[in-house]
Amino acid sequence: MKAQELLHQLDEKKILSLEEFTYLIDHREEIREEAAKISRAYADHYYGKCIFPRGLVEFSNICKNDCYYCGIRGGNQNCKRFRLSKEEILDACQSGYALGYRSFVFQSGEDGYFDIDRMEDIVRAFRQMFPECALTLSIGELDYDRYKRLFDAGADRYLLRHETADEEHYRKLHPESMSLSYRKQCLYDMKEIGYHVGTGFMVGSPYQTSETLAKDLTFIHELDPQMVGIGPFIPHHDTKFKDCPTGTVEMTTFLLSLIRIMKPNVLLPATTALVTLDPEGREKAILAGANVMMPNLSPEHAKKEYNLYDNKQHSGNEAAQNIGRLKERFAKIGYELTFSRGDYKEA
Repeated sequence: MKAQELLHQLDEKKILSLEEFTYLIDHREEIREEAAKISRAYADHYYGKCIFPRGLVEFSNICKNDCYYCGIRGGNQNCKRFRLSKEEILDACQSGYALGYRSFVFQSGEDGYFDIDRMEDIVRAFRQMFPECALTLSIGELDYDRYKRLFDAGADRYLLRHETADEEHYRKLHPESMSLSYRKQCLYDMKEIGYHVGTGFMVGSPYQTSETLAKDLTFIHELDPQMVGIGPFIPHHDTKFKDCPTGTVEMTTFLLSLIRIMKPNVLLPATTALVTLDPEGREKAILAGANVMMPNLSPEHAKKEYNLYDNKQHSGNEAAQNIGRLKERFAKIGYELTFSRGDYKEA
């Protein structure tokens, strides 16, 4: 079995067995450049030389869950908590709109204060203020009816990373109160309702293996989402995994290429975690197949406290206001920021 043959098989069939994906991951150095070339060609075919920015508004770092890897987990008593008001959320969007943003992401921990009535009100207000803009929510696990209410209120997309598709691995990263099967059901519920759905996983998380990564790729194939967000695991000092090694840029970018080849028209973010590990991490992700980024529109105090992992980048090139600097960097590798909704294109 040769890695190059498997890569070509993936390109033709868009799926491999678990054993074949595992082999491909273990022999990635043999095919890294070719995988990136194929991946980039697909991204260019469907989306051109465009990188789509989404204005990110992180509006609460209060969370009921206690995921073992997360800096804003409910059990972290050292976390300085914040919660933006409806007015602050919409003001951040207004600032982003003035800068040219036409796609926004509302993200938070699972904060009970923002119940379905409050969130529905915020989404309706956004839709009234910005009728032509796209709105993505990333606020965690909900039941079918609440997802439906938010969709009907005007949300277009929803991001919920599954984190790992392996049950045993999931149990090592999460408390017993959380369920992988329920999380997957949430994703299928969103698809049925009509959302454009995003999922994803951490690369290099504790106890992860090539086989668990293969299961992630297989699940993504089965779910068939419109967006996949992956980024390297980075430990947080207030978690049980504080001394674990980080994930790597090289593994993350390789997996971005495989995901793009497997699903050529997918929307793939170049995540902030990549930039945290490597100043050129975003450019490397784009050249591997990524075509979305999420600059931060949140108020400064919120940017500082929404720390899922240590040393998170939130200023400089990660601030949504620094459009000029971002344009220059992407131009150097032949790409341009495109301020539009950046909608998913059907194959």
